[in-house]
Amino acid sequence: MTTEAHVVRAACPHDCPDTCALHVTVENGVAIKVQGDPDHPTTKGVLCTKVARYTERTYHPERLLHPLKRVGPKGSGQFVRVSWDEALDEIAARLGAIAAREPEAILPYSYAGTMGFVQGESMAARFFNKIGASELDRTICASAGAAGMRYTYGAGVGMHVEHFVDSKLILIWGSNPITSSVHFWAIAQEAKRRGAKLIAIDPYRSLTAEKCHQHIALLPGTDAALALGMMHVLINEDLVDHEYIARHTVGYPQLKERVRRYTPSRVAEICGISEDVIIALAREYASVRPAAIRLNYGMQRVRGGGQATRAIACLPALIGAWRDPAGGLLMSTSGFAPVDGVAQARPDLRPRQDRPPRVVNMSAIGDALCHPGGGTFGPKIEAVIVYNSNPVAVAPESAKVAEGFGRDDLFTVVLEHFQTDTADYADFVLPATTQLEHLDIHKAYGHTYLLANNPAIAPLGEAKPNSEIFRLLAKRMGWQEPCFSDTDDDLAAQSIRWNDARMAGSSWEQLKRDGWIRYDLPEAPFANGQFYTPSGKCEFYSERMLEEGFDPLPDWVPPYESAASNPALAERYPLAMISPPARNFLNSSFVNVDSLRASVGEPTLDIHPSDAAPRGIADGDIVKIFNDRGTLNAKARVTDRAREGVVVGLSIWWKKLAPDGKNANEVTSQQLTDLGRAPTFYDCLVDVAPL
Repeated sequence: MTTEAHVVRAACPHDCPDTCALHVTVENGVAIKVQGDPDHPTTKGVLCTKVARYTERTYHPERLLHPLKRVGPKGSGQFVRVSWDEALDEIAARLGAIAAREPEAILPYSYAGTMGFVQGESMAARFFNKIGASELDRTICASAGAAGMRYTYGAGVGMHVEHFVDSKLILIWGSNPITSSVHFWAIAQEAKRRGAKLIAIDPYRSLTAEKCHQHIALLPGTDAALALGMMHVLINEDLVDHEYIARHTVGYPQLKERVRRYTPSRVAEICGISEDVIIALAREYASVRPAAIRLNYGMQRVRGGGQATRAIACLPALIGAWRDPAGGLLMSTSGFAPVDGVAQARPDLRPRQDRPPRVVNMSAIGDALCHPGGGTFGPKIEAVIVYNSNPVAVAPESAKVAEGFGRDDLFTVVLEHFQTDTADYADFVLPATTQLEHLDIHKAYGHTYLLANNPAIAPLGEAKPNSEIFRLLAKRMGWQEPCFSDTDDDLAAQSIRWNDARMAGSSWEQLKRDGWIRYDLPEAPFANGQFYTPSGKCEFYSERMLEEGFDPLPDWVPPYESAASNPALAERYPLAMISPPARNFLNSSFVNVDSLRASVGEPTLDIHPSDAAPRGIADGDIVKIFNDRGTLNAKARVTDRAREGVVVGLSIWWKKLAPDGKNANEVTSQQLTDLGRAPTFYDCLVDVAPL
C-alpha cells in the first residue's frame, strides 16, 4: 500500500440527478478528502454538503464491519457477531430450502442506495433470476414520470443541463434544486445573472422558490391541469409553432380538442391560483426564447403523476422550444445511456421461461408482507433480501411495513453500512462496502456523462461489495454458470453497449482511466425531431397507450385524496400533506451522520398561519399529524412558506432517530399512480392538532 498521497477518480453513487465526478485523496491507505472533479463540466469541483462529508460516513463509528446474527426479537436490533462462513452457510441453506418448495416465496428488495450498475442490479439480479425469486417492481421514486416520458418522448431524454445557462426563461417545476440538484441550481443562477427569468411551480415556497422571480403555489396533484390550461391559452391565442408541430409531433388535432375543456377559469379553480397567473404564464412561455423547463419528480408522486409528466412534456414541442439547445425540457437524461440490461441481469437464468415471474410492487411492500398468501400477491413471502434500501423508513404506510418485517416466520437478510430501521428486523446483517471501497460504473439522470468509480481504499473491517456477497452466495448454492464468476470489472464492461454510436468508440478501460465520458449527442437533441418514440416524433397522442388500455392523450387525473375528489375524507382530514426531502438528507442515506442530522435539528411541519390559528397551534409547538393510517409528531413552524390548506413535513427521518420513533410515512398511502405503478407520497390528506 502506497504511503504517498494520491488522488483516485470516483463518482457519487447517490440518488441525485447530478451524479458528481469525484476526486478522492488517499494517504497511507486512508481517504482523507472527497472533492468534486474541477474538470467535469457539471460538477466543476463543487459537491453538496452531504457528499463533501463522505469520509465522515465511511469512517463513521457506527459503521457495520462484521456479519451479525439476530439474537433478540424482530425489531429489537439485538445481534451477535458471526463469521462470514457461518452467515453465508445459513443464508444459503435457508434460501435453498424455500426455493425447493416455492422459489417465488423469496423476494429481493432494493433501490437506489447506490445508483451503480455493478453494486446495484448485476450479480444480485443474476442471483435472484437463477433462484427463480419473485421480481420486485422498483417504482418507489420515479416510475410514474418515467412512464409519462416514455410515452411522450420514447425514453427519459432531454436537454443537456449545461445549456440552461443560455435560457431566457426557466420554469423550475416540481423541483427544489437547492436541495436536490445543486449543480443545476448553479447553472440557473448564472442564467439569472445573464438576464433569465426563473419561475418556480411548487405547492411549497421552498429554498429555491424563494430565490426565483416568481412562485406559483398550486395545490398538490394539479400540475397536469396547469399544463393543460397553458396549452389552452397557447392554442386559443395561436402562440404555437405550427411548422414544428407538423413535422415533429403526432396527435395535435386530438390534443387541441382535449384542451378545450381546460379553460383558465376551470384550471384556476382546480389549482387554487388565479386565471391571470395561468394566462400570463402561457404567454410568457410562448414569447420568451429560449424557454426551458426543469421538471423533477416531486410533481409525479400523486395519483395522476404519469399524466402530469406527459402534459408538461408536451409544452416544449407545442412552441418549438426544442429548436434551440437552451430550449426544451429536462426531467431525466438516463434514457441516453446505452445500457445492456439483459447482459447485466441475465433473465435467461430463470428456471421457468414459460411464464413471467410473480411481481411484487415495492411501494406496496406493507400489504405484500402482511398478506397470508394467495390472492393478488400469490405465494406467501417467506424471505426478503434487502440491499441498497431501507424500506421500514422509506416505504409508504410505515406501520404495515414494520408489521410485515416483524413477522417471526419471515427470513430477512440486510446488506448495509449501518444498523438502519430495516436492519433492526433482520435475521442476518451483512456489512457492505461504501463507494470509496468498491468499483462501479454510473449513468446520470441529470446530465449526459457516463462515470467510473474506482475503489480508493481497501474495504474496512470485513465489509464486502454487494457483488461479492452475491457471488459468494451463488457459490454456496452450488451454481456452476460462468457468469457467477464474473469480476466487478467484467460486470462494469458488460453494463454498456460500447459499440453504440452514442459511446463514440470509448471503452470501459478508457472510462476507468479518465473518470467520465460525454455521450455523443446533438447539442439540441430534438431540433429535428428524432425522438425515441416509435414514430420518431413527440407523441401528443400515443397509440401505445391506447393499446395498453390507457387514455392516449394527456389529461388531469384528480388526486385520490383532495377536497375535490373525496369531499367526505377532506371533511375529516382537511390538510394536504407533502413530505419533500430535507436539505441535508438524501432519502434516508445520511440521517445518521451526526453533523448533517444536527443541521436539520428535529422533524418539523410547516403550516400556514390561517391553518394554524383555528387549531390553536403556535410556532414551535409539538403537534400531532394524523389520518386513518397513522400518526406522527413534529415541531410546528407557522409560516406562509406553506400555502393555505397544505402542510409540509421535510423528510425522511430514520424512525428510531425521531423523538417519537416515527416519520412521515406513517400517514402516506400504498395507492399507486395512474402510470408506472409508482407511490403517491404527496397524495395524502391529514389533520394536525397540538400534542
